[in-house]
Amino acid sequence: MENRETLLRLVEDEIGRLPLDNMQPQGLYAPIRYILEDGGKRIRPLLCLMGADLYSGAPRQALSAAVAVEVFHNFTLLHDDIMDKAELRRGRPTVHLKWGESGAILSGDAMLILAYQILQRGASTYGTEKLPQLLAVFNRAAMEVCQGQQYDMDFENSDRPVTREAYIEMIRLKTSVLLAAALEMGAVVGGASEAERRALYDFGVNLGLAFQIQDDLLDTYGDAQTFGKKIGGDIAVGKKTFLHITAMERASAEQREAILAPGDIAEKLPRVRSIYDALEVRPAAEAAIASYFDVALSALRRAHTQADRLTVLEEYAYSLMKRNK
Repeated sequence: MENRETLLRLVEDEIGRLPLDNMQPQGLYAPIRYILEDGGKRIRPLLCLMGADLYSGAPRQALSAAVAVEVFHNFTLLHDDIMDKAELRRGRPTVHLKWGESGAILSGDAMLILAYQILQRGASTYGTEKLPQLLAVFNRAAMEVCQGQQYDMDFENSDRPVTREAYIEMIRLKTSVLLAAALEMGAVVGGASEAERRALYDFGVNLGLAFQIQDDLLDTYGDAQTFGKKIGGDIAVGKKTFLHITAMERASAEQREAILAPGDIAEKLPRVRSIYDALEVRPAAEAAIASYFDVALSALRRAHTQADRLTVLEEYAYSLMKRNK
């Protein structure tokens, strides 16, 4: 299989070929170029290419599908930043701060359409007979991401406690299914069987759950320079993350009141973090991350009969979780 660096270059080159500089009006396309060019980890397109390479040894055939997923993902980030009133994305000002909320919404809408156009154009490479299968996977994931975002908003606006089970379902929809769909779309291009596609999808779902809980953890305990976002954003807005929910389950009435009490981030972050420490919330999150990651690896090993073919994907999964094999 191709190594990660080679696949990343393929993705970056393909994104670089999008003719956004020449499309008018630039007020619509400049924000798209801005959010796409600042990189990020390119996790989803890499997983798509790895999924194709796993079964066909021809990852380039899946480039259009991979880029379509990446454009869609960045569309969701653009709108998500507006909803969260986020100021930074990958260490840079968010699109709505640079171009205004109305411009960001419209550019996001255009990105969604662009993703479908890219996926459709790729049929000449992976075959028109595979396009309906790819669209089915993509459409299902796209709708589920919207469902997950609505659940997330519902949780924020509700005074009722959110259960850990409800939270896991929300992040499955909001985060995990797109990782899983990227892998499955690659597997479709690569000619995988239905059972192989399902195993690879399950790998992506559980990897996504581990990844999102790790993201929750980093938002409270991470370093802003390496994380690319302000630390404590979730605590500042009272977001019901895995850490928050675990703390509320374990806290005394006095501790719950202190967690929910308002305050600026400079005061609230250390206050809430000290309560999390007392309640051993961080070890609970780390245990959940490890559990979902182990389930992901078990699913991956069902995805191909030749274990050596899984090495690149397995090593990439470890790198995403910043763990050693």
